[in-house]
Amino acid sequence: MDPCSFVRIIVGNLAVRFPSSSSSSSSSSGPSVSGINPSAPNCYCKIRFKNFPREIVSVPVMFRTESESETRSSSGNVSTVAACFSLSKAQIEASLKKPKWSVLSVEAYSRGNCDGDDGVSGASCGLATAGEKLLGRFEVSLDLKSAETKSCLAHNGWVALPSKKSKSKTGSDPELHVCVRVEPDPRFVFQFDGEPECSPQVFQVQGNTKQAVFTCKFGSRNSNSGDRNLLHSSSMMSESMSTRSCISSMNSEKEQPSKERKGWSITVHDLSGSPVAMASMVTPFVPSPGSNRVTRSSPGAWLILRPDGCTWKPWGRLEAWREVGYSDTLGYRFELFQDGIATAVSASSSISLKNGGSFVIDVTGGTATTASTPTTSPQGSWDLGSGSSADSRPASRPGSGSGSDFGYLLPQHPSSAAAQNRGFVMSATVEGVGKRSKPEVEVGVTHVTCTEDAAAHVALAAAVDLSLDACRLFSHKLRKELRQQSQLGVV
Repeated sequence: MDPCSFVRIIVGNLAVRFPSSSSSSSSSSGPSVSGINPSAPNCYCKIRFKNFPREIVSVPVMFRTESESETRSSSGNVSTVAACFSLSKAQIEASLKKPKWSVLSVEAYSRGNCDGDDGVSGASCGLATAGEKLLGRFEVSLDLKSAETKSCLAHNGWVALPSKKSKSKTGSDPELHVCVRVEPDPRFVFQFDGEPECSPQVFQVQGNTKQAVFTCKFGSRNSNSGDRNLLHSSSMMSESMSTRSCISSMNSEKEQPSKERKGWSITVHDLSGSPVAMASMVTPFVPSPGSNRVTRSSPGAWLILRPDGCTWKPWGRLEAWREVGYSDTLGYRFELFQDGIATAVSASSSISLKNGGSFVIDVTGGTATTASTPTTSPQGSWDLGSGSSADSRPASRPGSGSGSDFGYLLPQHPSSAAAQNRGFVMSATVEGVGKRSKPEVEVGVTHVTCTEDAAAHVALAAAVDLSLDACRLFSHKLRKELRQQSQLGVV
């Protein structure tokens, strides 16, 4: 099936520029900034689009000379990417119904120290409005429909920010530099038809159409032998798949606390029954001394693997733990492997254990003005639901050493444009603990050249979902399907 249409709005290269005369008057017109040139106001922007959460970013301040032949910066170079908004096909169509839903706005503010004795200044003061001064607002209407097929530069350059009371000559008002690019960002969308521990099928989704492309097998093993035996284990390659129904059975009753949760794995098979990816728990999830929770200092870990002949080759490593604090959140860190070594942190954040959330890998970089335009159709992609044999797949296969497969190697030339802006990679949406979770996975088409590429991201999504259960307090029961492993003495 073809990928789903998505559009990506990139806002970047933000900067505020004042007339050179501002340096002598800004101290009287606004509060000074501690630790910086006292005549340079502290500026930040609030970026709004539709019903997305607003983004607040600090921006550099520049001054214009009388001849306007050069500028000088008081806080470093111009920003690059400040905010990104991604819209699905349904969101694009909804925006077309009301023109105001296609308008992006950037508000520029200046402020000095926050009121109070904490010494915190600037945008780090949070959402408090004390002391902030609106310099002006910039709005631009976006052509989202055209952006489904071609990249559009909606704006790039300086715009004046005249105040309502300003009667001064042109050029005396502050200016905002902003770049807004709208570009196609097609993605493959996959959805589990059940919880990962229930060995579900995985469907590729496009609109109202679903097509089975993978099957999953949840299992467990004795992980005392560690990663080495896992990488040389080929017995999992011949596992048969039998999807079984799953009945949610979750409560907060107390049980005898387990000493560790280990050995979980989920193998992803294509429709021919061949294993194409695996997520395996290689570091047990154990409570830290004196507590009943997995902590950041001693996280559990998964290896995400891909087949390489008769063995498995590591593709990524996911660490997860339960954050300490008043809110129950799952902290995580994901690393990609290069030549068998974890070399790059692709994602590091947290997910609410109660409400769930999204695991996202997004490596948008470089400046929005020089971002490479993604292709409008997948290059080298193929029908994931065809169930075709290995011989019919693209030549770039795992283990081929081509280096073109995102799943195995980072870009060979980090200084290249592709390395600087690889854009959206994937997202996985999971439900909180105690809820029926059917993870939904989105993968950018530029990162899928064969079945194994897609399967690796599906396996990663399953590992994220299972980590929420693995990080439950050890004084609480796991769901029935996971407790069955405990009866075997594995959990």
